[in-house]
Amino acid sequence: MPSNKKIIEEEVVVGILQNKNGQILVAKRRNNQFMPGFWELPGGKIKGGENKKDSLKRELAEELGVTINKSSLKHTMFHQYPNKIVKLWIYNVDKYSGEPSGQEGQDTSWCSLDQLNHYKLLPTMREIMHKISLPKHYWITPDDHHSESVIKKCHEHLIAGTMFIQLRSKVSLDQSYINNIYRLCQDNQASLVLNTPNKTYQELCDGWHLTSNELLSLNERPCDNNKLLGVSTHNAFEAEHAENISADYISLSPVNSTPSHPDVPPIGWRAASDIISKSNLPVYLVGGMSKKVLDKALSIGAQGVAGISQI
Repeated sequence: MPSNKKIIEEEVVVGILQNKNGQILVAKRRNNQFMPGFWELPGGKIKGGENKKDSLKRELAEELGVTINKSSLKHTMFHQYPNKIVKLWIYNVDKYSGEPSGQEGQDTSWCSLDQLNHYKLLPTMREIMHKISLPKHYWITPDDHHSESVIKKCHEHLIAGTMFIQLRSKVSLDQSYINNIYRLCQDNQASLVLNTPNKTYQELCDGWHLTSNELLSLNERPCDNNKLLGVSTHNAFEAEHAENISADYISLSPVNSTPSHPDVPPIGWRAASDIISKSNLPVYLVGGMSKKVLDKALSIGAQGVAGISQI
């Protein structure tokens, strides 16, 4: 049945404050607020005609008693509540002065990303936390799993500081082989997601990565929320469907032409930017990507870049 409730559009700014230990500041909504008792990033509504950065400065001064000296836009997203749609502008607070505290009587807490699972969070916080926690680039393994070369390359990437690896294979892999790579990642505090056929969602790993065909065969998330779920997408429809099944991030490809897929027309940067602007999920660009174009990817709102040979 159609709802009689009026859809109210709101624009909100929120700030990501981190201390020297890398912990993030969250605040608890008061009893007289919408969704009381839930925890969120500090911030509030943008006033009419107000510059977004100025709004963030005002809100955090009122709520926390801090002065923002430098901030940078991290992400924008929409969220639909039963009676309203909210657009969020999420900023990194790069420099601030003052010691944050609840100036309006609200509880505040510094916590790590892992500790956030113990808090009763606003629905929007899950997407925001993935945007904060996921790295700016990840490596995709080549397909030569018949040799030890992939394990060797994994070790080299991990030593060089890679924090996220997608183990990709077109054929099923022996579980002991997967376990060896997973242990390597664990030893280096890195995450491993599996992009292999015949997923059981019980394999030893940090999550799974779906092909676009696997994505389109699903109507709901196939794994628990405590595991990562990534999806390969190639257009706006697939990106939207990934969001509908509650994926945690997507890869978008091919942005540029690639020697491995010369007959596949590239999406291009302009279309990639348009898809990113409409997605609430972190988006990695794939296809002719390298760390040299990372800044360009970040400038259009991407989470970062991913690839095999140049990452």
